[in-house]
Amino acid sequence: MQRPAPGPHLPRPPDILVITDRPPLAMASWLITGANRGIGLALCRLLQARGDSVIAVCRTPSAELQELGVRIEAGIELTSAACLEDLATRLAGVRLDGAILNAGILEADDLESFSAESLRRQFELNALAPLLLARALLPNLPAGSKLGLITSRMGSIDDNGSGGYYGYRKSKTALNMAGRSLALDLRPRGIAVAILHPGMVATRMVGFAGSPPEQAAAGLLARLDALTLGSSGRFRHANGEELPW
Repeated sequence: MQRPAPGPHLPRPPDILVITDRPPLAMASWLITGANRGIGLALCRLLQARGDSVIAVCRTPSAELQELGVRIEAGIELTSAACLEDLATRLAGVRLDGAILNAGILEADDLESFSAESLRRQFELNALAPLLLARALLPNLPAGSKLGLITSRMGSIDDNGSGGYYGYRKSKTALNMAGRSLALDLRPRGIAVAILHPGMVATRMVGFAGSPPEQAAAGLLARLDALTLGSSGRFRHANGEELPW
């Protein structure tokens, strides 16, 4: 069928459609700690499924993690200075768009049962290790990258209405404070920081009671995807709710 001639006030439509050049969507690169199970494993799965590159950090990889086919950096004890130095060496020259520091432990206690050793263990892994690792990863995190700290609502002072869990609460409160300081110190570098509570998640840490890890991971990624320097340093639930300090 012959195309009708254009009217006097309408230009003739082009025979060839020219599309301006634009860069393809780049694959983002993420580092996840505590990646062998639970929330960390779910984060690895979701990131890989959407086409991102994943570096999974753990002490011993699970069969489920190995099946994903992502890059695994195993043998890393996050409370060991030597292991953090080794990890930094392995990652030399690797550009990260984001790092999610998820590894942590919970040891239930109360006023009568807590011990200094348990408090130290939880503080070292939950509060000190993420801060040391964040510093070690700075050469890998360019302007525009994101740092996610997986904390807990149990680290909220205002929200503590039940007491107990001295080691866990203290360690997560310390992590929240570290996250707030990191947000301020990393702002000039263009790195945004999210302080995130995943919710009650069905993992081994809490006896598998709660929502599926995949649901929590999806919420955490949504918060990180929306993270900007303007929202850096805030304490949020995975569902987007802003939490009290």
